[in-house]
Amino acid sequence: MLCVIVDLCLIEAQAYGANSHNQRRYGYVKLNGVAVWQSSWHGEYPVHRGVNVIVVHRYSCTMRYWTNFDTHGDSYAGRRLRDHLLGLIDGTVLVVVSADETSVHLRDAQSTLSRLGADVSDVGWRGAWVFVAEKGDPWRTVLDKEPDEASAYRRQPQVKFSFEGA
Repeated sequence: MLCVIVDLCLIEAQAYGANSHNQRRYGYVKLNGVAVWQSSWHGEYPVHRGVNVIVVHRYSCTMRYWTNFDTHGDSYAGRRLRDHLLGLIDGTVLVVVSADETSVHLRDAQSTLSRLGADVSDVGWRGAWVFVAEKGDPWRTVLDKEPDEASAYRRQPQVKFSFEGA
């Protein structure tokens, strides 16, 4: 007799855009209620400017690793983000969170993000976006975004996503 115990993996994430009001904003990724990644604008956490990719271990609902791509300040970051995402195997669960500003050098990664189910090509200066995806299954992607500084100031994008682990 085979006994399989299935646990639920709950992912919660929030993105933020920088703002000219110098008001605090927080970004985070929580796995089953535990913060595994945090960033802030004028807060107590580091500003992880750009695009942050958190890869989730699908069976233990833990963070495998985190990578930051400063698509604001690094002209090659969009290419490195694209190559990183293309290098992931199908079935990889990832959380992608924008922080501060991402739009300046994102162009090289936009079509790859769209193929994951996250079209952020309409997000401009200091807009914010966050999504959870399973590579190879763009129909399951959960995306939330605000296109510019003013809208991201009024409402920070958030997502909740759950799947069965083992």
